[in-house]
Amino acid sequence: MARSPGRYTEQDVEHYDRPRRRTRPRTKERPSYDDAVDGVVVTVDRGRFTVIVEAREIWAVKARPLGRKGVVVGDRVRVVGDVSGVDGALARIVEVRPRTTVLRRTADDDDPVERVIVANADQMVVVTALADPEPRPRLIDRALVAAYDAGMAPLLCLTKADLADPETLLVTYRSLGVPWVVTRKGGDLAELRERLQGRTSVLLGHSGVGKSTLVNALVPDADREVGHVNAVTGRGRHTSTSAYLLALPGSDDGWIVDTPGIRSFGLAHVEPEHLIEAFPDLDEMTEDCPRGCTHGDDEPECGLDVAVAAGEADPERVASFRRLLAARSEPAY
Repeated sequence: MARSPGRYTEQDVEHYDRPRRRTRPRTKERPSYDDAVDGVVVTVDRGRFTVIVEAREIWAVKARPLGRKGVVVGDRVRVVGDVSGVDGALARIVEVRPRTTVLRRTADDDDPVERVIVANADQMVVVTALADPEPRPRLIDRALVAAYDAGMAPLLCLTKADLADPETLLVTYRSLGVPWVVTRKGGDLAELRERLQGRTSVLLGHSGVGKSTLVNALVPDADREVGHVNAVTGRGRHTSTSAYLLALPGSDDGWIVDTPGIRSFGLAHVEPEHLIEAFPDLDEMTEDCPRGCTHGDDEPECGLDVAVAAGEADPERVASFRRLLAARSEPAY
């Protein structure tokens, strides 16, 4: 069978290839951004970033060369463009400095996607009310696990001490060596301020525990919305809707990060061997553990059990560590 003629003949212009896109060769040279200035991200809002540059807040967007690289609160960045801070000015973030710490969470333990909450913080302040609403030790445990995994120092901040005795909760965490401060309505915050000086601290807690009240007392200009606890459910409503980095008045290098109230804290990203590294005395006792030992209650020949039996380890401290370890596999809520 004779081959049918094509649609176009050699005389038709459509016969020839159309010019392809991006025919110009791409250069490997990239801008040096020698004129970029340093800044720190204080909040993120729908793809726009508020950045402090030379003691003033500016608006910025992420430059295209950064691609899918995330920029989060606490990131130290370099920016170019209009950094005057005047209305309508917009700069570009062109570089994210290496992070010293990264606080992560997953929505649930079976969620493979890690969400970075904040970067470059060195202390986690776990805020929990002693009553109204009742403490949630499982959520506290999970927050502590995330802090240890991120290499951050933990601090318990127990609010509403005028409503309940703090010792009831403290007895659970004393053996872990977790420091704490106790506050009450209208009380003095001098001890808390002292522990925040010179550090970048993330305030974390579920809704209704008084976190926003603390932030407003520590940073009077913060104007964070204060919520109330539902009398029926015993739960608070979310008042902070996004993380916000705030400078502490009277401190040259003290910062706090107010975060939205949490109801779950997934720990799918935390490995047992990483967690025990936060407890050097216990970690040393596991050197002879069988390969693959998770150091949990049901592990045969675990070095922690051997140390307890020999009187070389505090049974309460081992039990508290294993409670944190178990928190990884319990429901996130």
